[in-house]
Amino acid sequence: MFIAMNRFLVVRGSEAAFEQVWTSRESHLEKVPGFVEFHLLRGPEAEDHTLYASHTIWESRTMFEAWTKSEAFRAAHHKAGDNKPLYLGHPQFEGFEVRQTVGRGKAER
Repeated sequence: MFIAMNRFLVVRGSEAAFEQVWTSRESHLEKVPGFVEFHLLRGPEAEDHTLYASHTIWESRTMFEAWTKSEAFRAAHHKAGDNKPLYLGHPQFEGFEVRQTVGRGKAER
């Protein structure tokens, strides 16, 4: 399993607009092979921003990378540049290979 995250420093006062962009967009993810789950996370507030993260779970890094080269990826991100005034700087990408998963009643490695 692979987890892909982008962190956004959203300008204070722009949180509702940022969330609206994400909740109203067509992600196209449900059609993509290897996609498991998506979460939009709201984190702590600082003086000038609120931290957000997009958190996507994939069956493998290979499937995530294939998505980033797909037409579905281009369609989901074609208006991304329109939203730059909502956040400070560029989103910061982080990718993680899952080494352990613990769920109710089971643990996997």
